[in-house]
Amino acid sequence: MLEVHPTWREDVASAYDALDPAYRAFVEEGRCIPDKPRIFNAFKTLPKPRTRYILFGQDPYPRPESATGHAFIDGAVREIFSPTGLSKAVNRATSLRNFVKMALVAEGLLAPDDLSQEAIAAVDKSGLVATIDELRQNFERNGVLLLNTALVFEDKRSSARHARAWRPFVRTLLGRLDDDVELILFGSIAKTVEKIPEAARFRRHRLEHPYNHTFITNEKARELFAPMHLLKKA
Repeated sequence: MLEVHPTWREDVASAYDALDPAYRAFVEEGRCIPDKPRIFNAFKTLPKPRTRYILFGQDPYPRPESATGHAFIDGAVREIFSPTGLSKAVNRATSLRNFVKMALVAEGLLAPDDLSQEAIAAVDKSGLVATIDELRQNFERNGVLLLNTALVFEDKRSSARHARAWRPFVRTLLGRLDDDVELILFGSIAKTVEKIPEAARFRRHRLEHPYNHTFITNEKARELFAPMHLLKKA
């Protein structure tokens, strides 16, 4: 189950062992989303020495085809754009849609007062990433570990409970990191990470969850992500 990059192996094993044994047994039953082989995917694709940020989302997407084990990366999405603007799959994924619009505004490719499909269709995309996996790679190229506050999803009413259950995991993980890593906290559940004593020594970026439309024009979000050029081809 703990198939992760070698540089994370000891950290993830220690963090996983910190979970309540009964809860760990529940996770290993595999009745939640994503399936067990994908729960720790974020630690497979970004080595620890290259990690500069941890982006804490809320919890996995509630659909098996969407939950990839990477916060914010929707497995049901392939193409980001279409000839008419954003692809249908992106438009259906509210958080991803708002994030891409924010990134377009941050790049100066989209005006904050015109976020329409027509305006997006008019953007020259020849230098932009085309797929969701290219977006994930750009996050990781910038050292962003895409980790949810709760690593599994059961049902909507249980999200806060699972976030609390995973808190020992997060606490142990943060305790094993150098303090030059920065924390990006998306939404109210992710902000509960700040209650963890080990989080106090890290610089923290608090933002509303991208499912809120205000995220698109949030100046703090643009200032944080603009230098990463997440939509630009490598």
